Amino acid sequence: MAFEELDNLPINWQDHEDIAMGLYDKFGDDFTESNIYRIRFTELIEWILELPNFEGKREGCSEGHLEQIQAKWVYEWRDNQ
Repeated sequence: MAFEELDNLPINWQDHEDIAMGLYDKFGDDFTESNIYRIRFTELIEWILELPNFEGKREGCSEGHLEQIQAKWVYEWRDNQ
């Protein structure tokens, strides 16, 4: 499998790091660490469902997934500062 094909793999709720990277790619530095933790879960779910290659369903989401995604998004943000 070529590296460029890796970007086209489907992602789902348990792929926290891939989702976080997608959110950082989408929003960049629009959100700081404290802002990321203040995002309402209802908004976060919608943003995740809109990510390219995301194949998860709303029903598969849990609070635990969203908390992990927020934490990974913060790590991604910190790595890019």
